[in-house]
Amino acid sequence: MVEIKHKETGELLASIEGDSLVGADLRDMRLNGADLQGMDLTDANLEFSDLVGANLQGATLTGANLLSAHLNDANLRTANLARVRAGTERPANIAVLSGADLTDANLEGADLRKAEIRFAKLERARLTGADMRGADFCHSNLSQVAATRALFIQANLRETDLSSADLRDSHLNDANLVQANLVQADLTSSEANGFTVLNLANLEGANLTDARLRNVSAQDANFRNANLTGVDLANAVLGGAILRGAIVTGADFQGVQLASVTMEFANFSTARNAKIPSYKKNLR
Repeated sequence: MVEIKHKETGELLASIEGDSLVGADLRDMRLNGADLQGMDLTDANLEFSDLVGANLQGATLTGANLLSAHLNDANLRTANLARVRAGTERPANIAVLSGADLTDANLEGADLRKAEIRFAKLERARLTGADMRGADFCHSNLSQVAATRALFIQANLRETDLSSADLRDSHLNDANLVQANLVQADLTSSEANGFTVLNLANLEGANLTDARLRNVSAQDANFRNANLTGVDLANAVLGGAILRGAIVTGADFQGVQLASVTMEFANFSTARNAKIPSYKKNLR
């Protein structure tokens, strides 16, 4: 018998048959504030369960089902959530992790489609290969995350902290990155002919100082008023992109075709290797 108690009061919240919680059926249970620190919940079914404010620090939830579960403000620091099921195309069935602490957590291969992860802490979290299409990370801290080959398609990353994030070979098509912090982020590729995708992404007002975007595909992306100081954009594909009012001081445009790029009121006088078409006007 496994007893689950409240992290502060010690109140017994549930008694589960068996010697462990591996594969346990914990559906639709009231476990808010539960003390599950360090416990092994591999392949457990937590669908529809209330885990608000629960302590899951260092817990193992590999392959667990978190659909429709509420983990608002839960402590998931260093937890293993590899291949966890927390997302779906149906918004009514997503997991809610807003305000959760996922610092140093392992989310590799996790299904987080459309999941609500607002105002959460994900510093140094591992998101390699995770599916985060349509997920809402608004105002969350994703600094130093390892998110190579991840899917952020149509994700809401507005005002998120992605500083020093490893986003190599990821897809951020149509993502909302308005006023996001991408200082020193790596959006290059781990392969010679690979590339990260930012097509149609909205980076208006984002800070990309010293970010690495070499070979990136950012067609029709919006960089209006973004800070691109020192950015490496060598051989990037920027067809149809908007750089109106962007700061491009020291940015490297080696091999970039600027013919179809909107460049009005951007100061290219201190940009590097920018071959500006003679018909471009209103450049500062």
